[in-house]
Amino acid sequence: MALSYKSRRRWSLVILLVGLPLYIVAAVSVVNALGRPPIWLEFLVYVFLGFLWMLPFKFVFKGVGKEDPEAEPPRED
Repeated sequence: MALSYKSRRRWSLVILLVGLPLYIVAAVSVVNALGRPPIWLEFLVYVFLGFLWMLPFKFVFKGVGKEDPEAEPPRED
C-alpha cells in the first residue's frame, strides 16, 4: 500500500511530534537500565538508538521535503 504525498507528510509530522519524544524517553530508560555505563559507551548507545528509530519510517520520510509530485504546476498568466 503506497501512501500519498499528503498522508506521508501528515504521518511524518505525527511521528516527529508524538513518536520521537516517546522514543527518546524509551532510549533514556534503556541507558538508565544499564546502570550508568562509561560516557563513551553511553554515547555509542545513544548514537545506535538514534539511527535505529528512523529505519522503520524511512518510506514515510522519503521525499517529504520536496514539492508535491501530484500537484498541478502553477499557471503562468
